[in-house]
Parts: sequence; C-alpha cells; structure tokens
Amino acid sequence: MQTVLLVIHVLIAIFLIAVVLLQRSEGGALGIGGGGGGAMSSRGAANLLTRTTAGLAGAFMVTSILLAIVSGSHTAPTSILDSPLTMPAPAGSTAPASTETAPAVPAAPAEPSAPISE
Repeated sequence: MQTVLLVIHVLIAIFLIAVVLLQRSEGGALGIGGGGGGAMSSRGAANLLTRTTAGLAGAFMVTSILLAIVSGSHTAPTSILDSPLTMPAPAGSTAPASTETAPAVPAAPAEPSAPISE
C-alpha cells in the first residue's frame, strides 16, 4: 500500500511541476507596481491550467497526509540498520547465538617467558 501511494505521489509531483512550468508568467514581480486591478481582470479567471494546478496540489496534499498516516502505522523495523546484528553460534556449540555488534578481537600472542639462547 505504501509503495503504491509513493509511486502515485511522485507522479503527481512530476505532473504538478510540468503544469506549473507550462503556465504563462503574469509579470509584475509578485504584484509590485502592477496595480490592484490585475487580480479582478479576465486574466485572473481560472482556466484549464490553473484548475489542473489546483487539483494536482490538492491530490499532492492528500497523498502526503496518507503517506504520513501509513508510515506511522509500522511497528517492526524495516531496515537492516535498525535491527541488531546476530552472530551465528559456533558449529559444535549448544549456546544460543550471541548479539554482539562486532566480532571480538583476538588477544595478542604472549611473549615467551624464558629468553631464547643460541
């Protein structure tokens, strides 16, 4: 379910970017110096691209919320980095597997106690 929602979410994002880039700029640097009448003119009326943008934006928000809900319902770790590393037990051992995170480093060999003479 989460994978299907994620694929739909990505497709909506790609279409939303494409539709926004297809729209014609109205200029005016965010309305600075453009006057107040521009928002009420016929150019401000909703056409196909602006309705499509609004629909895709709404669908993007809905899939975002659904993905947040679905991802919050998982309780078991899904990544190998989240689960502890278990070491297998030696072949002839009856002891359970250890849960060490790294193998033990072997001790350095002991030096001989008596000096070697030639």
